[in-house]
Amino acid sequence: MVTSSTEHEAQAQARDDGPHGAADSVADVGLATGGVAQRLGVSPTTVRSWERRYGIGPAHRQEGHHRRWSPQDIAVLEAMCRLTARGVPPGEAARAVLAERAAASRDGSPPPALRRPGTAGGAGGGRAPGGSRALRVGTVRPECRGLSRAAVRLDAPEVVRILRETVEALGVIDAWTEVMMPALRAVGRKWAADGEQYVEVEHLLSWHVSSALRGVAVGPVTVRPVRPVLLAAMPAEQHTLALEATAAALTERALPFRMLGAAVPPRALLDAVRRIGPGAVMIWSQDHRTADPELVGQVSGSLWGPHGSRSRALVVTAGPGWARTRLPAGAVSPRTLTAAVDLLAR
Repeated sequence: MVTSSTEHEAQAQARDDGPHGAADSVADVGLATGGVAQRLGVSPTTVRSWERRYGIGPAHRQEGHHRRWSPQDIAVLEAMCRLTARGVPPGEAARAVLAERAAASRDGSPPPALRRPGTAGGAGGGRAPGGSRALRVGTVRPECRGLSRAAVRLDAPEVVRILRETVEALGVIDAWTEVMMPALRAVGRKWAADGEQYVEVEHLLSWHVSSALRGVAVGPVTVRPVRPVLLAAMPAEQHTLALEATAAALTERALPFRMLGAAVPPRALLDAVRRIGPGAVMIWSQDHRTADPELVGQVSGSLWGPHGSRSRALVVTAGPGWARTRLPAGAVSPRTLTAAVDLLAR
């Protein structure tokens, strides 16, 4: 008997327990366990463990076939991930989501925690980001682990909630150092290893981190009557998240700042120094190729104010780009955000 190529493909797809092929047609046959695990940013073992221990499995399963998770089933797992990321014990989280699923099946209208993917509060449809495991963040705070998992799921509402509560509980400096930065680095490593995959995770996480920091930085605060801190990135430098964290930390201390942001041309930076008369200038460089000690020297040598009472700004070089650079006299290079903000405050 000759089997057509289409029949071969159908048979292969029916056997597939991975994240690819027809298993991705969530609306028709559902995702396989491997695809669900990728989507949630957890391991397939975790998904199977939740099913075995707590009964969180596909609502409908045909005998003799691989598990296929419908959108409603995946919504239950997403709710489970959100609860465990918040520190709820798995058993307690399982009871809560199963109770919500039962309530949803009775009245036909899913509660917020069990909305279908792609609706408000869901993680979005389509394929999972590259890689079959959660981000490797190492030994970190629970908030960081929860943030990383939410980012992998593209669960923007959960990312927003974790960031907001973390900043409120820890303050900007600890939130940046212990939660935001480790998560961002983990995404960056995954992106670097997998090429174009995970770029969507990095972009989503970076945007929400920036939003959280800017929300603090522009908050209604009565600042102290002192000269402002000028924040700028080197002319060829596009990274600004660390500057935004500095601005938010300065606002927490009621210190004024002026943010110039990414890729500030030398002439514009020098002109801003003369016009503003800052107490300090922080210049950020992410990579040694963007670090320019000559420009630092020019900023350090700039004078402002009327004749007879002119002064100079303290120049603070920040970022890993300055590690290999010999700085001109008068410039300082603190190694942590805490040290930088303490220096700027003085």
